[in-house]
Amino acid sequence: MYRAVKLRIYPTVDQEAYLAQCFGNTRWLWNYMLNLTSTQYKETGKGLSKAAMDRLLPGLKKEYEWLGLAYSQVLQRVTFNLSSAFVNFFEGRAKYPNFKSKFGKQSIQYPQNVKLEVERSTIKFPGLLGIVSAVFHRELPDAKFTTVTVCRQTDGRYYASILFDQIDEPVVAVNQAIGVDLGLKNFAITSEGSKYDLPKKRLAKLEKNRKQKQKKLARKTDKKSGKRKKAHRQVARVSSKIAKIREDFLHKLSRKIAYENQVICVEDLAVKNLVKNHNLAKAISDIGWGMFLTMLKYKAQKFGHQYVEVGRFFPSSQLCHVTLLPIPILQRGYDSLDVRVVDCPHCNVQHDRDVNAAINIKNEGLRLLALGTSASAQGGSVRPKMPGRKKSVVSEATADELGNPHHTQ
Repeated sequence: MYRAVKLRIYPTVDQEAYLAQCFGNTRWLWNYMLNLTSTQYKETGKGLSKAAMDRLLPGLKKEYEWLGLAYSQVLQRVTFNLSSAFVNFFEGRAKYPNFKSKFGKQSIQYPQNVKLEVERSTIKFPGLLGIVSAVFHRELPDAKFTTVTVCRQTDGRYYASILFDQIDEPVVAVNQAIGVDLGLKNFAITSEGSKYDLPKKRLAKLEKNRKQKQKKLARKTDKKSGKRKKAHRQVARVSSKIAKIREDFLHKLSRKIAYENQVICVEDLAVKNLVKNHNLAKAISDIGWGMFLTMLKYKAQKFGHQYVEVGRFFPSSQLCHVTLLPIPILQRGYDSLDVRVVDCPHCNVQHDRDVNAAINIKNEGLRLLALGTSASAQGGSVRPKMPGRKKSVVSEATADELGNPHHTQ
């Protein structure tokens, strides 16, 4: 299974200038080849293959001498990625490739000849880039690495993502099965009664800060001025911090659930359809349901556990998990999101609405798993805790519920 480790790197001023040149070269080559392939496809019905694009590279380097400043394999990787993008498009896995912009995240890839010098805290790249300082904040896997991607985020920080190909070993789970229901009031509710929330107060404070900086940016009308670039960088840094806090929470929660449970049952959410509701679109987009489910699935595969998806039309929130009969107050037409606790008239038991839905999801997922009709992921191992590893500034994912020692009043 492939696994990437992302490291912070600190290039010098000259190396930053060289990376900017490489980013521009690869971006130009991508746009040139994409335009050429699209034009030829419209005229002849056939596009350019990777081999055909590679044959054009020597001529382009002679015509545009600055194109040769980038390492040769970095340019060849552009044609490989573009060819893969077209394959994914024609097989229905992705949209049609887009042109790249100089605004936003920039990246290049080194497929080989990169040396990791952990003791010296450096990474040696081929070509003119040379030796770059890096921070190895964790022990690297004892496996062969393939591609190293160097990127510059919109906030100006540089990272190197190293792709390892390692063999995973199954992990014995503590619990047998769990159902997870996702919501807006509480991010995740499990069938065991645990409720997890994003750090809303911290995110709200940063959102307010970003809004103020966006207003300052909007007042800078001269797009070429240095003050506008500085204001844009400030907005990007706050946005990056918000994204990292959210991603940190999602990683910790998904790892906790995937590691502790042999079978993870979730609801197959159509996030693209849900965001069409203009009243809830921003809340749904910010909370990150899709990213969380993706993390949960590949981590379940890594740990050798099963990931089961329940159909999105299964009425998990309308049925009593004891009698499997519909609760009248939760049926469509009478349902209100303000109703969080309900009394079932069939079993005369009071249910927490979200916990009840999570239990129904778990039971339905186990039923589908027994029938062999569910989507599941199997495979892999767990990364052990490394000594000396830096602790995140964000607290570990813990259940915020009554009776829990971490419950906030």
